Amino acid sequence: MSEPIFFDAPEPVQLSEIAAWADAEIVRGEPGQLISGVAPLEDASAGALVFFDNTAYLKQLETTTAAACLVAKRHKDKVPDGVAVLVCADPYRSWALVLAHLFPQAMRPVEPGEAFISDRAIVDPAATLEDGVTVEPGAVIGAGAEVGAGTVIRANAVIGRGVKIGRDCVIGPNCTVQHSVLGNRVYLHPSVSCGQDGFGYAMGPAGHLKVPQVGRVIIQDDVEIGANSTIDRGANRDTMIGEGTKIDNQVQIGHNVVVGRHCVLVSQVGLSGSCTLEDFVAIGGQTGVRGHVTIGMGSQVAAVSVVSDDLPAGGRYGGTPAKPVKQWFREVAALRKLAERGGGS
Repeated sequence: MSEPIFFDAPEPVQLSEIAAWADAEIVRGEPGQLISGVAPLEDASAGALVFFDNTAYLKQLETTTAAACLVAKRHKDKVPDGVAVLVCADPYRSWALVLAHLFPQAMRPVEPGEAFISDRAIVDPAATLEDGVTVEPGAVIGAGAEVGAGTVIRANAVIGRGVKIGRDCVIGPNCTVQHSVLGNRVYLHPSVSCGQDGFGYAMGPAGHLKVPQVGRVIIQDDVEIGANSTIDRGANRDTMIGEGTKIDNQVQIGHNVVVGRHCVLVSQVGLSGSCTLEDFVAIGGQTGVRGHVTIGMGSQVAAVSVVSDDLPAGGRYGGTPAKPVKQWFREVAALRKLAERGGGS
């Protein structure tokens, strides 16, 4: 069986062009040197570009056979002789910029070619699709839905009645989108569910009475949502996802949640109904946020934490319940000492 290759190898590029893309300075190497690909530090062949920004990989850097390395100024002297050095402020960010130029098809996983609507898709006559929309086999688009130019609806996705989707979006395979309004350049990875009922019940001894969920989901521009994540529509107001926010796989967002701009939610985060994340909040994996709390702008919450009260802006928090990290670390250290003392008695 032949080796499967899913992304075409880039054409060789001069080091000077790589430096321009990366906003980097060539401090060692010839501007005309050709770069023919990218690789990890430990598996780089002649012509490959690598990056280094974590001292945990120092041994791999010391033995790399790459052609060139993106590196911060403080680490430039650690790059082996014979490897061109490109100094930049943030090697990982520069790496991302270079990859976007070398592998543009990996930025938006849509095969090149003319837009088309498959004869095996079902598009209601009352739906409105701008020119340049692609609808793959098995997709369903309901009455009154609107889809903007350049958007791709992948195989077996379901776009519900009245849904509005902006331009240059990607709706991944097996996604379901209902009661939702999406901006431009929104990317839903496979099997995202968006706009379904929020979890609302009036509990009582006679049984649990379902509370109708009559809000929407509003997703602003440049949001990316990972595979198998779920976003419930609002109960009596809208669930909101702010522009530029990035959401990992298997994240649950409850009804009436407001997520600000440029937030980052890592895998398996759970946001309970009516909580609010202000702009630039970052939450580590498997963290839960209680309903009706607010996490202030720019705050960071460590993985596997529980946020049960409001958190002020700009802080770093962790633990159960979440608290400032310095306090959390002191409590963990004190508990460890207490356990050690008890074990030796």
